[in-house]
Amino acid sequence: MDGNMARGPLYQGKYKPQFSGHETFPLRYGWLKKVFDRVAETEQDPRNRTACWGDDAIARFGVGKNMVASMRHWAKAARIIEEPEPNSVRTKKFGRLLFAPKGLDPFMEYPTTLWLIHWQLAAYADKTTWFWAFSHYPAITFDRDGLIKRLTQLAKDHAWSRVANTTIKNDIACFIRTYVARQPSGKTGHDDALESPLTELGLIKAVGKKDGFRFVRGPKSTLGDGAFTYALMDFWSRYARNASTLSFEAVMYAPGSPGRVFQFEENDVADRLAILDEVTGGALQWSETAGLKQVVRNIELNEQNALSWIPHDYDAVPRKGVA
Repeated sequence: MDGNMARGPLYQGKYKPQFSGHETFPLRYGWLKKVFDRVAETEQDPRNRTACWGDDAIARFGVGKNMVASMRHWAKAARIIEEPEPNSVRTKKFGRLLFAPKGLDPFMEYPTTLWLIHWQLAAYADKTTWFWAFSHYPAITFDRDGLIKRLTQLAKDHAWSRVANTTIKNDIACFIRTYVARQPSGKTGHDDALESPLTELGLIKAVGKKDGFRFVRGPKSTLGDGAFTYALMDFWSRYARNASTLSFEAVMYAPGSPGRVFQFEENDVADRLAILDEVTGGALQWSETAGLKQVVRNIELNEQNALSWIPHDYDAVPRKGVA
C-alpha cells in the first residue's frame, strides 16, 4: 500500500479541517430540496447570495436563523449548491440531476439518493469527522469518547488552529445522529428520532453499552450499480486522474474510496467490479491479467461521464415503500 493510499489528504500540510457549520443539526428530510429550489429561484442574480440567505430566509424556510445556516451548510456539503464567489450561490450539476423539477428524485424517495448524499459527505476530506471516521478509523466498533480523543489528538498532531475540544465533541454528536436514529423518549418525539434520512442506510448501529456503536460492513443491497459506478469514477478522478487503470487495493482501501465509504468487505468490492463491463457497456472493465487485479477505463474521467451512470438506478429500482 503506497503512502498516498495509506495517509490521504487529512495528513497533508495545507489541509484545512472542518468541524462546524451545521449548528449541531444533522441533515433532515426536505432540507436539500428546499435549499435547491431557493437557490434556483435566484440564480439569475449575479449577487444572489444575499437574496438566498438574507433576513427573509427565516420566514421563507420557516425555521430559525441557526437552522437556516445548517440547511445552507448541508446543501453545500452534499454538493447540491456551491458558492464560487463571495456574493454568489448557484446549483450544481449533481443537485440539478436529483432535485430539479424534472430531476431523478426531488423528494428523496429512492434509496440510491441517500447513498449518493452519503458519498458526497464522506468521500471528500472537506468534512473532517465524516471522512476520517469512514476512511481512517481503524476498527469496526467505537464509542463517542474514543472518537473525540482520537480527533482531538489528530488536531494537535497537525497543529490545526482554532479547533476546540467542544467543537469536535459537537461535530461527533452530529455525525452519530446523522447515521443512528435516536430512540423516541419523553424528551425526544418520533420525528426527532428519525430526523436524518441517512439513518435509513444502516451504516452505523448502536451496540449494547451506552454510547457504543459499530460500522456495518458488508454488501449494500440498496446501493445501485449506477451509483457505485459514479462513486468509482468520482474517486478515480481525484485519486489518479491521469491513470488508465486503478488497482483493486485502491478501490477497496484508499481514503475516500468506495470500499471505505460504503463499508464494503473485499468480496463485496470484487463482486461489484466483476460486472463493471456489463454495467457500463465496456466503458469500465475488470481485469486480472498477469495477476494484476485492476479496473481499466475506456472513458474520460469527467463529471458528466461520472454522473451519466446514476439515472440507470432510478429506472431499475422502485421507490422506498413501493413494491
